[in-house]
Amino acid sequence: MTQPSLAEALEVCTQHCKEMDAPLAERLSAFASDVKTLAPQFADIVDRMVDRLKTNGAGTSAPAIGDAMPPFVLPDENGHLVSLEQLLESGQTVVTFHRGHWCPYCRISADALAKIEPEVKAVGGQLVVITPEIQKFSKQFKSEVGADFQILTDLDCGYALELQLAIKINDEKRSAMTQAGWDISPFHDNDDW
Repeated sequence: MTQPSLAEALEVCTQHCKEMDAPLAERLSAFASDVKTLAPQFADIVDRMVDRLKTNGAGTSAPAIGDAMPPFVLPDENGHLVSLEQLLESGQTVVTFHRGHWCPYCRISADALAKIEPEVKAVGGQLVVITPEIQKFSKQFKSEVGADFQILTDLDCGYALELQLAIKINDEKRSAMTQAGWDISPFHDNDDW
């Protein structure tokens, strides 16, 4: 019998964190703690990547809450083109960026968004998630978290690059992710990482 991959082992942790009755930050912290317990070397690689991103100011020049965002037109999980202008015509919009359906942190976060979506709608708002994943995986992501909100595809991270939110996964992290059972190339339909 083969030993499960880290991705498979962390699936139980992901489900547990999604079901926790706790703020999102606590659930994400609990998951990070599980990663450190199950795979300390993998957690060290993640920490090094996060430190590199912080040192280089990743995300610091992206629009802040309340700032105007550059316009976009992106396909949703059903292939319909959605523009920021259309979204804003319907009311205030919260736009979040996720790595995709494969990412435990993103699944925990998207689950939390799905749970608060009725409250957001009740005050006239809406949620939108943007991922670099191709349509079929966006559809799967939406189904897995039980969301009503749209999941838009930013193929090749063009919009995220414009916002200076896209990052390149370095070789150390890419190798660790692949060995752990997360090869994201098929999800993005490219090998760019």
